[in-house]
Amino acid sequence: MDESVKESCGVFGIWGHREAVSFTFLGLYALQHRGQESAGIVSFDRSAGIPRIHKDMGLVSEVFDESVLSYLKGDTAIGHVRYSTTGSSIIKNAQPLLVNYRDGFLAIGHNGNLVNSRQLRAELERRGAIFQTTTDSEVIVHLIAHSRRGSWLDHICSALRKIKGAYSLVMLNQYALMGARDPHGFRPLVLGMVDNSYVLASETCALDLVGAKYIREIEPGELVLINDEGIRSIYPNGRRKRSSCCIFEHIYFARPDSILFGRLVHEVRKELGRQLAREHPVDADMVMPVPDSGLSAAIGYSQESGIPLEWGFIRNHYVGRTFIQPHQRYRDLGVRVKLNIMPQTIRGKRVIVVDDSIVRGTTSKRRVKAIRGAGAKEVHLRISCPPHKWPCFYGIDFPSRDELIANRMSHKEIERFLEVDSLGYLSLDGMLRAVGNHNHYCTACFSGKYPIPIHGEIKKLAMEKWQE
Repeated sequence: MDESVKESCGVFGIWGHREAVSFTFLGLYALQHRGQESAGIVSFDRSAGIPRIHKDMGLVSEVFDESVLSYLKGDTAIGHVRYSTTGSSIIKNAQPLLVNYRDGFLAIGHNGNLVNSRQLRAELERRGAIFQTTTDSEVIVHLIAHSRRGSWLDHICSALRKIKGAYSLVMLNQYALMGARDPHGFRPLVLGMVDNSYVLASETCALDLVGAKYIREIEPGELVLINDEGIRSIYPNGRRKRSSCCIFEHIYFARPDSILFGRLVHEVRKELGRQLAREHPVDADMVMPVPDSGLSAAIGYSQESGIPLEWGFIRNHYVGRTFIQPHQRYRDLGVRVKLNIMPQTIRGKRVIVVDDSIVRGTTSKRRVKAIRGAGAKEVHLRISCPPHKWPCFYGIDFPSRDELIANRMSHKEIERFLEVDSLGYLSLDGMLRAVGNHNHYCTACFSGKYPIPIHGEIKKLAMEKWQE
């Protein structure tokens, strides 16, 4: 993975279980790959009627310890791990958000990105709203609080009808645990059960860790309410016949052991690799994955081509994304800190390197340089998705279009820039064929066809007025 692309967020929630806080902590651990900037948990002790919150910058293991988990007592909880796609990476933007208002308390965790948040925020500010964060998620809270008609549930439904874009939400108040997914279904959200308690999570791998049984996905446009009476579904925007699930979840974001949009991610990625081998065969001695995201596709490529799979890179799993390079002249060593190459495996070999994507191309270039430096005879790069030519506005922090290498250079120019003997991207049709159900996915970052029209410029720090 070219490290210009950052993860989406991860959410988790559970109602009515004596181990709710521990399970939420473990669930966030399982979802750590979706965000490493901050983590937080809101718990609710229903017997005392008291919500509690703890959140901080850092990994789940750095934010929580035994004393914090003891403080967060309760039988209901929601949690969040964040990578910022709107608003800076600072403590005030960490989630879940917890507020008190006329209907009691409300906690919310958001995975996704709203495309009309700036307009909604401006309107709310004109009506007197005071914002404490620069995230689009807080807009949802204010819309709920400013709604005047009906019950607290009507207020939530009213807010969901006003926001546009990508959102998978977990929400908690004194009445219910709620999960909501936008009508297009961009981001995943699943339902499970453990010991007669319902669980919500971004991915099924979080259900697995707490021993919960996977029941189903939350449907696009669905709002589920979970309490002691059971589970209830509402569709505030009605039901859509066609969804636009993010296909990049299958390619890179989700864990390979998760069931996503009805399919095991590992199997989908292997099929992407098989299709890649059909479209871009090459005579070579070994197939070499870029760990960890390129592994499943490399297995598929190897199986289809008959060329043996070999380890060329070994990943250091103890290096976070915030690794500090101690001096400018050590920049090129960054690739070795995270991925160490094994010259004994690749020296004198014709190598097929399988990775999931190229964004800016700078990381890929350093990796190719390291492979050649280790003595590879030939380097053939194979990418298990089409070229990225368009930014994402639905919850992935892609660079601007001008920074995307496939938008700036021709195929041959990219080959020369990366210094590879050949470069092969999976075609758009081949990717959709491998994933299945062509009409089910958003491919805007490859095709420029956005399911929700984008009006004007959308910037990550647009709500931070002091930076304008």
